[in-house]
Amino acid sequence: MDVKVLELGPGRARLVVGGEGHTFMNALVEELLLDPGVDVAKYVIKFQFADPELLVTTHEGREPVGAIRDACQRVVGYCDELLADLESWQ
Repeated sequence: MDVKVLELGPGRARLVVGGEGHTFMNALVEELLLDPGVDVAKYVIKFQFADPELLVTTHEGREPVGAIRDACQRVVGYCDELLADLESWQ
């Protein structure tokens, strides 16, 4: 995954997330929106084969990169739980 920072400031981040599509971006945005410090989390894919652009704005001193990192860790945790459950069926 290649991440390019387009804008980064207090309470706002715009990133291009290379090589990802709707599946990962939907999961990430949904998880970001569960964070009470996140105001806006959305992404756009401008063209069919373009990389998605993620926008995150935060409030109450929450750093957007920290919010993104925490959301990614929670998504990974869900995947680990699913894998563990699937392994118990074998």
